[in-house]
Amino acid sequence: MSKPRVVVTFNPDPEMRGVIEASLDGVAELTYLSEAEGRRGEELPSADAVLGWMLGAELRPDELVQLGSGSLIQLMSAGVDRVPFDRIPDGVAVASNAGAYAEPMAEHVLALALALAKRLPQEHAALARGAFDQETPTLLIRRSLVGIIGFGGIGQASARLFQALGAHVHAINRSGRTDAPVDQIGTMEDLDTLLAEADIVVVSLPLTRATDRLIGRRELSLMKPDAILVNVARAAIIDEDALYEHLESNPSFSAGIDAWWQEPRGQGAFATRRPFLELPNVIGSPHNSAMVAGSLTESAARAADNVARHLRGEPVRNLVDRSDYLA
Repeated sequence: MSKPRVVVTFNPDPEMRGVIEASLDGVAELTYLSEAEGRRGEELPSADAVLGWMLGAELRPDELVQLGSGSLIQLMSAGVDRVPFDRIPDGVAVASNAGAYAEPMAEHVLALALALAKRLPQEHAALARGAFDQETPTLLIRRSLVGIIGFGGIGQASARLFQALGAHVHAINRSGRTDAPVDQIGTMEDLDTLLAEADIVVVSLPLTRATDRLIGRRELSLMKPDAILVNVARAAIIDEDALYEHLESNPSFSAGIDAWWQEPRGQGAFATRRPFLELPNVIGSPHNSAMVAGSLTESAARAADNVARHLRGEPVRNLVDRSDYLA
């Protein structure tokens, strides 16, 4: 009996390739689409699973529809908002790589929050102007309240770091339940209360139809005048104009932004529609919160292991409900 077949749609580096092959050794036959250019039309219809990254760029629309019912698309990415669900046959399951980048992203969240809590961007700029301000108080993380919107892998990993510093954590997820140790867990119905009470708000939930522009002018107005907002999820969860105007008119409010509304693909130039980076109460990073040494290799191993679970008939982790993304 022939082994199941897995098609890898991106071109992994040697380390990633090694862990993919180790995870699927003896479980499946692997085909790398970059090495099968003349056979693409043969490989995809017979695939039991596809391991991909940017599906819209890696597969043509006519190729996506070739995938057979019962097959699995396993993504390298945790976010799935760019997946062309409308072109994927109904019988094809899609799994995200949620949690694969949680630990490095949590460290990034803490770094942004600490820099803003200690007013490092503002004080650095003041020093450059010759001002030596020792009087303006900064935020003590211990005993502060951290609100986490989206309590999956990233949210839970962030909570652990803040708790180690003595912060209280209130979190929001879909169910209002969690096994993770938190001071309070709620649902999206508790969003207004969380925003009003938190000293630091961390956005770490997926971008879906329901969370698009979840935080706008009204929501920002509920937050404390000196609150800190950190976004490592997707930029579109926060209304761009509303956030810029709130930061501009409330200098004691601050934001750490890792995900941007206008991001270049590849190595293109970066420019923002609103001049966020000219504001003294903003610190930014180039959507690199997950990028630490070895993170992509670990992500590949995790994704390949989930493919192996599918092929062995075991429960697949992080299956996506496509109704969250299709109107």
